[in-house]
Amino acid sequence: MGSDPQQPEDLGSWIARLFAHPALLRMGHNQRQDDLNLGLGWIYYGLARLLQPQRAVVIGSWRGFVPLVIARACQENQRPGRVTFIDPSLVDDFWRDASRVTGWFRGFGLANIEHHLATTQDFVHTPAYAALGEVGLLFVDGYHTAEQARFDYEAFASRLAPRAMVMFHDSMVARRSTLYGEQAAYEVSVARYIDELKRDPSLQLLDLPFGTGLTLLRRCGGEEDAPLLEGLQERP
Repeated sequence: MGSDPQQPEDLGSWIARLFAHPALLRMGHNQRQDDLNLGLGWIYYGLARLLQPQRAVVIGSWRGFVPLVIARACQENQRPGRVTFIDPSLVDDFWRDASRVTGWFRGFGLANIEHHLATTQDFVHTPAYAALGEVGLLFVDGYHTAEQARFDYEAFASRLAPRAMVMFHDSMVARRSTLYGEQAAYEVSVARYIDELKRDPSLQLLDLPFGTGLTLLRRCGGEEDAPLLEGLQERP
């Protein structure tokens, strides 16, 4: 495994290498190996290409599917962006060895992911958070309770760039999760927070009923609603 970060390989070949790892086919994104289908990953990839964020933030990931896909898209943009990936590695120790984490991402040709071994509650007190700047794309997929989803969103809401998009994963299911072990079982309740956000007239939300559910959020009104015509030419 491995490729030159300066010379991204063909996307199809890259997806094939991604899906050679069974762990990257899990966790409710509707990925499919047979036809190299990223499933919901096409949304993550497409938004990163459309928005061209200088900074994307991903909160939580089992083995890095979302930060990998978003980072690949950011790397392909004319103005390459970077991904801040926040995960305290509470499920197991996969993200605890910094050199192994760097090698994992670089093995897919990516050098634009910065991993922080922290909860969001810890991260907001770090110099990295203070220096973050505008966030063009935010993906919330950490501890799947309404309370944690609220904290994750509100931690970055004031830093969202104009036309930024927020994605909440596991947003349409209510179930008991034993991801952290039977002794730490809890109820997935992100959908409850999504219902609350839908009552805010300053926000637009769209549910995508695939995988374990994905909800897209954008702020609306004023500059947020002005169409961006960058790169387009009017008809003669």
